[in-house]
Amino acid sequence: MRNVTPENISDVFAGYFGADSDPRFKEVMCALARHLHAFTREVGLTHDEWRAGLKALEWAGEITTPERNEFVLLSDVLGLSSLVDMTNSHPEATSSSVLGPFHVSDAPPIPIGADLKRDFEGEVLVVQGQVRDLDGTPIPGAKLDIWQTAPNGLYSSQDPDQDIMSFHGLMTADEEGRYAFTTVRPVSYTVPVDGPVGQILNAAGRHPWRPSHLHFIITADGYRELVTEVFPDDDPYLDQDTVFGVREDLVMHYSAQPAGTFPAGLELSGQVDEPWSRVDFDFKLVRR
Repeated sequence: MRNVTPENISDVFAGYFGADSDPRFKEVMCALARHLHAFTREVGLTHDEWRAGLKALEWAGEITTPERNEFVLLSDVLGLSSLVDMTNSHPEATSSSVLGPFHVSDAPPIPIGADLKRDFEGEVLVVQGQVRDLDGTPIPGAKLDIWQTAPNGLYSSQDPDQDIMSFHGLMTADEEGRYAFTTVRPVSYTVPVDGPVGQILNAAGRHPWRPSHLHFIITADGYRELVTEVFPDDDPYLDQDTVFGVREDLVMHYSAQPAGTFPAGLELSGQVDEPWSRVDFDFKLVRR
């Protein structure tokens, strides 16, 4: 087409869509092209910069595996993942937060009160709470997909010394929507910096640290799926999360408990004599 110019290319692109194109698909793609075109004009993108960007995407594809998704990580550090989360969160429900690149599917079922800590060193942490709707009514049988890093700051999919399902479990809440499990306190960690995301962070003078957190995917019949993570209020990176995942309502408190007070009804009951910590955190789901 000989009449394409820098000023009309977005309109020309929109004209490529046929009458039977899905309206939402056309809306999204035309907006994406329009903003990309505007970005190119605004910064005066050079051929070398354009090729470097394509090379970075090619590299991201090369190092992406089922255990590590560099494209998800790129979306995270650009703030795109968190913006999508915030845009789609209900103001009265528990906020969404990033899935991250290390979620492992098909976690094994675990009963209420199960232990994820196993033989790992570290302070025992009891995590418990309730899944409810916006009116405060318990949601019986809600499913909680739970995962976290090991004390070395690595997820199981990153660490050859861990079983792939280490620190992963799928729990079904009881008739009152309650859940409970024991684990070891998660630690702050760095996102991978050996790929294009690392180069972006380095070039921007940004650190790669994330505050420690617990991941959850919560599902229940008739309710929107909630993908989120919760963070302790004393983590030094709480206000410096490199993927922008922290929300005010996702900040939890670790309550220190003295030795000899470990509760009954948990897999580790009767086995913990030292001090431990407790987290009480409730989730609020919104109906579809």
